[in-house]
Amino acid sequence: MTKEELTAWALGNGWVMIAGNPSLTKPSAPKEAIVRLVLKATVANLEVKKPAGKWEKVGGESYNKIIPDEQDGPPHGLGFQQVPSISMLMQENRDRMVFAKFGG
Repeated sequence: MTKEELTAWALGNGWVMIAGNPSLTKPSAPKEAIVRLVLKATVANLEVKKPAGKWEKVGGESYNKIIPDEQDGPPHGLGFQQVPSISMLMQENRDRMVFAKFGG
């Protein structure tokens, strides 16, 4: 995958841009990122915010080794399996975006 393809996948699956990075937020704090993709020139890193406020890298790979999921799930190679609640968090973020559109 390319940086652009990864960004498009993320934004199409509930992620939002926060501080220049595709990010997921807590439902109770929709302005604060807790999971983010740091997309550099040649590599992408998946990072999780620890309770103390520091970011911890849980996975990363060069773009040419990141493989899209066949069923539009998280791409393979970035360490999404290290974040057990990632699917639920993505769904909550997607739902919030959809309902925000209805609310005006």
